[in-house]
Amino acid sequence: MSFNSQVIDKLASQDLPYVEANLNYLVPMAQKPVNYTYEPPSGIPRSNTAYEIRKSRIYNARSRREDILLDREGFAFTEHNTNVRDFYNEDEIRQVYYPEAEQLLKEVTGATKVVIFDHTLRNADISKPGENKIREPGKRVHNDFTAKSGYTRARWELEKRGLGNDEIEALLQKRFAIINVWRGIADTIQESPLALTDARTIEPQELVAGDLVYPDRTGETYAVTYNPEHKWYYFPEMRRNEVIFIKCFDSAENGPARFSAHSAFDDPTSPPNAPARQSIELRTFVFYPE
Repeated sequence: MSFNSQVIDKLASQDLPYVEANLNYLVPMAQKPVNYTYEPPSGIPRSNTAYEIRKSRIYNARSRREDILLDREGFAFTEHNTNVRDFYNEDEIRQVYYPEAEQLLKEVTGATKVVIFDHTLRNADISKPGENKIREPGKRVHNDFTAKSGYTRARWELEKRGLGNDEIEALLQKRFAIINVWRGIADTIQESPLALTDARTIEPQELVAGDLVYPDRTGETYAVTYNPEHKWYYFPEMRRNEVIFIKCFDSAENGPARFSAHSAFDDPTSPPNAPARQSIELRTFVFYPE
């Protein structure tokens, strides 16, 4: 995944304002990373990983948001109003927000089919691990899927929807992607914004596949090791009518951005006592015509 450093340096140095903040990167390791989503059996650690803090420059991308492309940088931004009144209402998310996001993704990507298969709410003030499904912001540099788990999760989710093997294989023979749709769901975000890296600045060896162990299955995600060439961006003070798209996987091995990376971070310009960030992210399959 080589990149033209002169082009990227030009993009990152167009007098964009920036903050310097700490990002948590995986410490290189010989073993495969393993993380349990629940309390593991006695004697087994919850995780075998270690992370190192790296101070990084994170550019404010608002002034060039129209120049950033999902298939080039691996993320994108748009404005989009929602009719959802209460994002903590599960039925409203599925009955109102899912159809809205499906239509939006078709318009943005040109996809012929969109399958929304998961969503996560984040609010550190009310997150209670083991008691509710609301999580705190994830402050480690990562990508939600790997070259392997993109296909594995697609087959699993399509089987759950009753598709036959022939229909599933026909879909997976064409290009498809996993795209997260990320939105703030309350007031303007002032705390724990999302940092996104230009996919072209990530080298393949920096994406480290690790097992994510659930009670009923094992997924696979990428942790990321440090490279000072990574170029980071964010959209400060996001409002409820603004959306970020994150490319987590693309079956096309050449051409478009295939994997990106992201992380929440502690913004040094956040006001003291800023309210906890409230956000929702959808995980979606986007199937292209060819």
